[in-house]
Amino acid sequence: MIKLITDAASDISYGDEARYGIRVIPFQVSLGDKSYTSRVDFDNEGFYALMEQVDEIPKTAQVNPFQFEELYLEEAKAGVTELILVLINSHGSATHGNALIAAQQFRQEHPELQMNIHIFDGRGYSSLYGAPVIKAAQMLEAEKPLEEVLRYLEEELPRREIFFGMYSLRYAAKSGRIPSAAAFLGDKLNLKPIMRIYENEIVTAAKCRGENKLISKVVEMTLAEMEPGSAYEVIYGSDPTCAEEAASQLTQALGYPPTARYQIGAVIAANSGPKIVGTSFTRKSE
Repeated sequence: MIKLITDAASDISYGDEARYGIRVIPFQVSLGDKSYTSRVDFDNEGFYALMEQVDEIPKTAQVNPFQFEELYLEEAKAGVTELILVLINSHGSATHGNALIAAQQFRQEHPELQMNIHIFDGRGYSSLYGAPVIKAAQMLEAEKPLEEVLRYLEEELPRREIFFGMYSLRYAAKSGRIPSAAAFLGDKLNLKPIMRIYENEIVTAAKCRGENKLISKVVEMTLAEMEPGSAYEVIYGSDPTCAEEAASQLTQALGYPPTARYQIGAVIAANSGPKIVGTSFTRKSE
C-alpha cells in the first residue's frame, strides 16, 4: 500500500486532502499567549481573524523527529509499504531534516517493519509543492507505477517557482523575511514587493508602487518565466477578489485558466500577512 503525506504549509485544500486520502501534518502555531494546531483549531479565515485580534506576529514550530517516528510507526502498522513525504522548504524549516533523521532511526529500531520511506524537499511553500502533491495523488489514483510517481516529483519540484505580492510589509518585517527598515520605507513610499520563491530561496524580485499595479506585475513576471502551455495555480489570502483578478488576466493572456486556487494557511500568512496575491508554475527549461 502506498501513502502520500505532506504538511500544512503545502496549503492543499481540505477537499483535496479528503478526496485523495492525503495525510496532512499540522504545525503548531503560537499567537499571543495561546498555542494552536493549524488546520485543526482553525481554518484559514479563522486564522486571519485571530491575527487581527492580537498585535504580536504568529510563530510556527517545526515538526520534530519524535513526531515523525510516531507517524512512521502508525503508517507501517496500518499496512503501508511505500510512504511518500513531500515537505516544507528545507532551507526555511528543520522539518524536512527531522523527517530524514526520524526515517533513519525508524529503520534501525524497527527492521521487522518493511516500509520504504521516500522524502522529498518541497523547495518552497504553498502550491509550489502543494500542486505537485495533488498531481502525484492523481497519478497514484490512476494506478501509475510507483517509480513513475517518484520520478515525477524528483524532476518537477526543482522546476517549480512562485511569484507573490504582499499588500503589507508588517508581518514580513517582523518575521525576518524583510528588514524592518526596508519595510518602514516601503510602507511610507507605498511600495509593494513581489517575492520570488525558487530553488529553496525567497528573494525580492520586483517592487511596484501602489496596490493597483501589483496583480498585473505578478502576471507579467509569471508569463515571462513559466513553461509555455503548462499548468499554473493562483495563490491568495484574505481577499478572494485578488485571485479572481489574477486568474482573469492570466486566462486572457494564456487562453486557459489556472488548474486551482490555493488559499494560504497559517504558516505562510504568519510571514507574509493575510493579504497576498501570487502564482505558482513550472519554470521554463534553461
